[in-house]
Amino acid sequence: MIRGILDFLRGGADLPPAGQRRKLFFNEGPDHLYAIGDVHGCDDLLARLEDRILKDSRGRDGSKWLVMLGDYVDRGPKSASVLDRLTAKPRGDIRRICLAGNHEDAMLDFLRNPSPDHRWLDFGGLETLYSYGLYTLPTGRKALKSALQAHIPDEHIGFLESLPSLLSVPGHCLVHAGLRPGVALEAQQDMDLLWLRPGDLGASPASAGFVTVHGHTPVDAVEIGPARINVDTGAYMSGILSAVRLSRRNPPEIIQSS
Repeated sequence: MIRGILDFLRGGADLPPAGQRRKLFFNEGPDHLYAIGDVHGCDDLLARLEDRILKDSRGRDGSKWLVMLGDYVDRGPKSASVLDRLTAKPRGDIRRICLAGNHEDAMLDFLRNPSPDHRWLDFGGLETLYSYGLYTLPTGRKALKSALQAHIPDEHIGFLESLPSLLSVPGHCLVHAGLRPGVALEAQQDMDLLWLRPGDLGASPASAGFVTVHGHTPVDAVEIGPARINVDTGAYMSGILSAVRLSRRNPPEIIQSS
């Protein structure tokens, strides 16, 4: 099914084999970890949520990480501004780690294989190109590639290419979409990590020894369960961007901007 989605984005063309993204494994996590769900071009919401997280973090001792769960582009109006923010130095004393989402993969596929009829353009891609000031697409492939090179900074493309697909700390595994049950974390495939939905494989087992923290599947309110936490509240539709704080000595706490 997931391969079919990528084929859909390419207009039915076969995708060449691609290498897997990096996976990050830490033997020790931070004292406080903030995970932000799908941004989808809503830079104003992200700015306000960062302010609230920074305010929250100032009153907490110990190390602090901010983990972005992917899908920074498409749908909303300010994808280029979101990538400007995420490629700049983070504010405060928080370490920021950004993971890849399926929309980043779709955007990269378009940039590598530009075509006026690429399905990414109907998948939120047009809004992303508008955010770069590219409102009219040349019909020729060569002219289209030149227009993309003129409008989209190399720094943004390098950022998208560098994003890891998984972050594991004791007690939690953070990904964009989901994990395939019965597969070791080291062997999880990007196709699943970036595209899987919880309903595809039934309920997530609570016996894995960690909680999966993800986005990708929009929900009305942040879902916090024994096996997984879903932080995607559909910011571009709902106007609410959500995060969850995971602290060593406290239960998970939701932080939102609207």
